[in-house]
Amino acid sequence: MATTTRPIVIVKKKSGHGGHHGGAWKVAYADFVTAMMALFIVLWLMNSSKQIQDAVGGYFKDPSGTSKMVGTDQRGSGENFSLTKDNMAELKEQLQKSVRRMTDFDKLKNQIQMTVTAEGLRIELLETASGTFFESGSPRANEDGKALLVLLAQELGKLPNKISIEGHTDSKPYAKTADYGNWELSSDRANAARRLMQANGVRENQVAQVRGFADQRLRTPNNPLDPANRRISLIVQYVEQSAPAASAQDKTDSPPPEAAAKKSPEKEE
Repeated sequence: MATTTRPIVIVKKKSGHGGHHGGAWKVAYADFVTAMMALFIVLWLMNSSKQIQDAVGGYFKDPSGTSKMVGTDQRGSGENFSLTKDNMAELKEQLQKSVRRMTDFDKLKNQIQMTVTAEGLRIELLETASGTFFESGSPRANEDGKALLVLLAQELGKLPNKISIEGHTDSKPYAKTADYGNWELSSDRANAARRLMQANGVRENQVAQVRGFADQRLRTPNNPLDPANRRISLIVQYVEQSAPAASAQDKTDSPPPEAAAKKSPEKEE
C-alpha cells in the first residue's frame, strides 16, 4: 500500500510596528504633562504671598490640619489669619500690593499711608488740595473714596481683627450752619466710611469704634489748614496672643494657698 506525503506549508508573517510601539508614547506624554504641571505649580508658589506658601507647606507636612491654622489671601479663608505684632508686616505688604492694582493708583499713591503703631496697622486716606475722597463739606464719599474704601473692605473683611475708623478735619471753621461743625463732619465721614465698608466685606461685628476728632489730632500741627489734616484713618487692631498656660512643673512647685498660710509664722503677741 503506497503512502502519501503531505506537503509542508511554511507561512511567513510580515512584522509591523506593533501599533505605534504598543502605546508606550502615551505614558511618556503623561509624564511630560505631569512634569509641566509641577513646574507651573512651583512657579506659582514662588510668586505667591508668604501666607499661601505656609499654607501649602503646612498641608504637606501635616495633611491632618496644620495648614488650616494658616490663613491665605483667598476670600473667606483669612478668618484663621490674625494680625499680631509678629505678622503685621505681611498684611501691610499684601494691602500695598492690592492698592497698587487700582486703576487710578498713580493719582492716589501719595494719599495712602500705612504705618505701624501701638494700636495696630494704621491706614490713612489723606486729602490734598486737588485730590479728595469726600465731596466738599459733605460726608458723601466721591468716586475715588468709594473705590478705595471698597477695596480695603474686601481685604480687611478676611481678617478676624477688630477695626477702628476715625474721621479728621483741618482747622478751617465749618460755617454752613450754626449747629453743624467740624465735630459733626468728622464723625459723619467716619460713619459713612463704616457703612460703605460693611456693605462691601467688613463684618457687622468687626468694627470696634467709630470716632470723630475734628481738628484735635492734626497730622501736620505746624500747618492747621493743610489739606492732609482732612483724612479717614482705619486702624486694624492687634489680636493679643494668649499667654502660655503654666506648666505642670510650675503648678507642682508652687504650694497651695492653704499650705502657704500654715507655713507662715504666727504673729507674736
